Amino acid sequence: MLTTLILDFDGVVVESLPLKSAAFKKIFSFTPEHLDEIIAFHLENGGMSRYDKFRHIYANILHEPLTPEQEERLAGEYVGLIFESMLTVPYVEGARELLEDCSRLLPLYIVSATPEGEMLEIARRRDLTKYFVRIYGSPKTKAECIREILEETGASPDEGLFVGDAPNDWQAAYETGVRFVARIPPGDPDRFAGRPGVERIVANLHDLREYLRGSVCSSRSRTP
Repeated sequence: MLTTLILDFDGVVVESLPLKSAAFKKIFSFTPEHLDEIIAFHLENGGMSRYDKFRHIYANILHEPLTPEQEERLAGEYVGLIFESMLTVPYVEGARELLEDCSRLLPLYIVSATPEGEMLEIARRRDLTKYFVRIYGSPKTKAECIREILEETGASPDEGLFVGDAPNDWQAAYETGVRFVARIPPGDPDRFAGRPGVERIVANLHDLREYLRGSVCSSRSRTP
């Protein structure tokens, strides 16, 4: 029985991955010889906080020290590139319908790698906070957030479902024992092949809503 639905934000609720990839490309444009590797790492680790990505890129790709001042400069430039666009970037197909239906029937949570204050402001300005019991972001890890949700709700792990689009999301579900559904947009590679416990792969949230229909979410017809 499903009693708690947990959603990643980027790539699950909104189609923000192209925007964020373009921002990464711009802030690391000073090192064109490493850009392909940097973007590949960024895409493979969609569920990782930007700060952890910066640290990995400097330590393992650029092989340079990263000072706290450089880290904050990168973060500031990144936020400057994406924040306003995050307020208008399109929803994943079916997201609004799923939020409206399922939020009436069970507690919904966001667990994102975006810094929590920033995530809360984006949700507030997009009028999304009404759908969620709580919105989590970094610096807590996703596994920490999920464990906190289970403790608050009293749900057992098999009563919780996390929907994510990155291997890091799968890892958080695997570590905490909650069920996991992967969202893979049409045409994107399957980054979950061979990973145990992927309950379902969906292309959009209409597909997720249909999958959940028998347990919690309504079968209201899709809007055109």
